[in-house]
Amino acid sequence: MSEKKVLVVDDEKHIRMLYQEELETEGYIVATSNGEEDILEVIERENPQVVILDIKLGSNRSGLDLLQEIRSQDQELPVILSTAYDTFQHDLKSIAADYYVVKSVDLSELKSKVDLAMQKAMARAK
Repeated sequence: MSEKKVLVVDDEKHIRMLYQEELETEGYIVATSNGEEDILEVIERENPQVVILDIKLGSNRSGLDLLQEIRSQDQELPVILSTAYDTFQHDLKSIAADYYVVKSVDLSELKSKVDLAMQKAMARAK
């Protein structure tokens, strides 16, 4: 598997664009979603190796619920939860994620977690 594709799901367009630009600089192919579409359809269409999932997706959508949908279909797909609020780490639904990142202007932690998740995905594909 030579294609290293990341799916960024966030309701804020500037965050999607920032993550896309930064991750493409790192050599990843990046697909984005605002969280409105059915997450399983997006994953099937885009076939990412890693998903970055915002926890708060608008007023009536939760990334934690989307994480549960993903896990119902795929236990192995690496998912990184991304949020501005670190209190979600204590939500039991969040334990199904592989990694957890608090949003910051410094994206080094996010890039590090994407790299770890991608290594996990590559090892799984062998």
